[in-house]
Amino acid sequence: MEQADVLIIGAGASGGVAAGALAQAGFDVLCLEQGQWPDRADYPAQRRTYELEARKQWSGSPNVRGRAADYPVNDVESDVAPLMYAGVGGSMVLYAGDWPRLLPSDFRVRSLDGVADDWPLRYGDLQPFYERTDAAFGVSGAGGDPAYPDGAEPPLPPLPIGAIGARMARAHDRLGWHWWPAAQAVLSAPHQGRRPCVQFGACMQGCPEGAKASTDLTHWPSAVAGGVRLLTGARVSRILMSGNGLATGAEFVRPDGSWHVARAEVVILAANAVGTPRILLNSSSPRYPDGLANSSGLVGRRLMVHPFANVTGYFDEDLTSWRGHVGAKIACYEFYETDTDRGFVRGAKWSLAPTGGPLDAALPSRAGNEVWGPDHHEHIRKHLGRTISWGIFGEDLPDEANRVTTDSALTDSSGIPAPKLNYTVNENSRRLLDFHVARATESLQAAGAYETAAESLMRYSGWHLLGTTRMGTDPATSVVDEYGRSHDVPNLYVMDGSVFVTSGGVNPTSTITALALRAVEHLIEHRREQRVPA
Repeated sequence: MEQADVLIIGAGASGGVAAGALAQAGFDVLCLEQGQWPDRADYPAQRRTYELEARKQWSGSPNVRGRAADYPVNDVESDVAPLMYAGVGGSMVLYAGDWPRLLPSDFRVRSLDGVADDWPLRYGDLQPFYERTDAAFGVSGAGGDPAYPDGAEPPLPPLPIGAIGARMARAHDRLGWHWWPAAQAVLSAPHQGRRPCVQFGACMQGCPEGAKASTDLTHWPSAVAGGVRLLTGARVSRILMSGNGLATGAEFVRPDGSWHVARAEVVILAANAVGTPRILLNSSSPRYPDGLANSSGLVGRRLMVHPFANVTGYFDEDLTSWRGHVGAKIACYEFYETDTDRGFVRGAKWSLAPTGGPLDAALPSRAGNEVWGPDHHEHIRKHLGRTISWGIFGEDLPDEANRVTTDSALTDSSGIPAPKLNYTVNENSRRLLDFHVARATESLQAAGAYETAAESLMRYSGWHLLGTTRMGTDPATSVVDEYGRSHDVPNLYVMDGSVFVTSGGVNPTSTITALALRAVEHLIEHRREQRVPA
């Protein structure tokens, strides 16, 4: 049996941040991670087949990828398929590295727009943690973005925006629309022993250079050196409880099928907004028939995923648009805030990203339909290097009907019930995306596109999993408090995207890590007041 002061479940973004802070404070920490350490030498960006491998072996979907460490997800009744990765570093291994923050209005949606709920904290509460995680992860960007409040500049200069970024920046200058070099958790210069980006253009299948930040590079090496025990190949089935209502640890299974127990005084869940509710719901018992920490009935509910659209413009000249970091060259917040004249509330962020290499141009993708035969060469000439795309992340309002449950008929390879997603894109999101697709089309036309094409509500776009154990001050309407502590189980914490109250319209990883740092430092500061099992 394993024993520790603190047990962390999940070695991804928030698990790495929490482990690093706890190790520095001198705690005995054990982390259970169902995946393995990633091998940068195996990342496919170095191979000509990387775009093919991205569709199977390195797909973001665990259902498509089907690795031993993955668990299946029943997404038949979901409009959007969830994308995630099991391993040290978590889904950061496959994310694009886009590193925006929530904006001040995102924390006050009920007060400003009369929908959803306000967060129990404000942008100002999180700003110092945003700035510290920017430094820890090595964020590249340009200060002075008018979309953000004043604050510290990113620690590294911006990455090159390339020909496509310059083209769209000039168009937005003519339109009078916002644009700014996008903040990226990708190094533009050497930083803390890591090398800068070499513009592979394959960030979402792992970064062989190590320029893209993920906690297997930024946090776990020092945490392990500081004494944290990181046990890979450890799939957690349920949280264990004492008779007096406190968590005592977790039960987990190893790849050889053997079952084990880890005991701890405090348990932190960092398994993402699908994995965390799955564990809590699978921890049901006669005392907790609806799952653990679920007196509110909200565990698994209010799932948000950011409905996504992509708008592509076609240009006469070669813009080498296959080159560069994937997260975003430039970003646009021109239509981020609510304008009720548009017929919907809230807004979206636009990210300008590379448009793929030769295989993506040839095969069915967001760039267009495949064309074989006599028109094939013309098709490639049209798509390869001559396209510019805006990716649009629309705010997803919380809905209790959108949820994660468990499916007793579907299990992982260890026999643990798998999660099931019920998710429907609401009408506000549909109207929002229609508006933004039209504006992005205008943007591309202003830049000289002779043709545009749009793909809206893309099914395989569930990168941003949020909201299934929401934070709040009232135990009747929330699962955890503003520091991630369960209202029901005072030594059980959630420190991942599950705690989001609203989704905002931006990539969430920066906010997930800032929230985790704030939460774990509060835990450390108040450790003498923390209730623990006898």
